[in-house]
Amino acid sequence: MADNGVNKGRRRFLVGATSVVGAVGAVGVAVPFVASWQPSASALAAGAPVRANFSKLEPGQRVTIEWRGRPVWIINRTPEMIERTESLDPSRLRDPESTEQQQPAYITGPLRSVRPEVGVMVGVCTHLGCSPLYRPEPEAAVTDNWPGGFFCPCHGSYFDLAGRVFNNVPAPSNLEVPPYRFEGEDIIVGEDEEAA
Repeated sequence: MADNGVNKGRRRFLVGATSVVGAVGAVGVAVPFVASWQPSASALAAGAPVRANFSKLEPGQRVTIEWRGRPVWIINRTPEMIERTESLDPSRLRDPESTEQQQPAYITGPLRSVRPEVGVMVGVCTHLGCSPLYRPEPEAAVTDNWPGGFFCPCHGSYFDLAGRVFNNVPAPSNLEVPPYRFEGEDIIVGEDEEAA
């Protein structure tokens, strides 16, 4: 059979090089396509657990973390704050027993928390979504016989240090308590109840 001047080595090289370039191109197209099936970083973050170390939080202080795009408050309640909250006259509150479910089922009692000294709640007013101000001391005089808590200056709603709403204010319900658990003494993990 005649060679006809064809360089077989060169032909094999060109076929091989073209195949390699084609394969790289196919992978280059396939990777973003397959990656597009994965949830976005914001979608992952929206459902991902959040961990907060509150070991440096002084008694009486509050820290704000973000979970699912919302501010979540962690409060290190002093014994005095606990006493004022537990002894608050329930007739001053719209839902003192938290019968309207604004918290996971395992959150019970007047402090609405797993541990009395650590309060965890979503920092969004249940009226129109403003973020109330932290006024923990009775001297703040938000209302008569103020026990300390949260005041929403936008429309005048106020809540005690457990996030329970007072009577005769625009907010219709207590502040929400998100699902959370403790890891050791100083780590709070916020996560969906199904994942807990």
